[in-house]
Amino acid sequence: MNQHDGFSQPSRHASLPRNESQRDVVNRLKRIEGQIRGLIDMVQTERSCEEVAQQMAAARKAMDKAFYRMMACSLMEAVAESDVEGSAMRDVERSTRILEKYA
Repeated sequence: MNQHDGFSQPSRHASLPRNESQRDVVNRLKRIEGQIRGLIDMVQTERSCEEVAQQMAAARKAMDKAFYRMMACSLMEAVAESDVEGSAMRDVERSTRILEKYA
């Protein structure tokens, strides 16, 4: 696993999904960074605890989704690197979308 990006080194077959997933995770983290800055501002301007809590919950949920997306990439890379047929990859992709949506 590469220490700098949180993704393992791609095989030739997995590089396209990896690059797309990496961009997606980075974009999600940048949005979360903005949410955190907003939270800091909310605390400093003494917004109500309930408003801050609501935004903290949203940021935590966004962080969870970024984590699930990164893990989905890991699963897809594992399948892509194996000698598994294309239908298995589609099943993994469908399962990871469900995980991202409902986890």
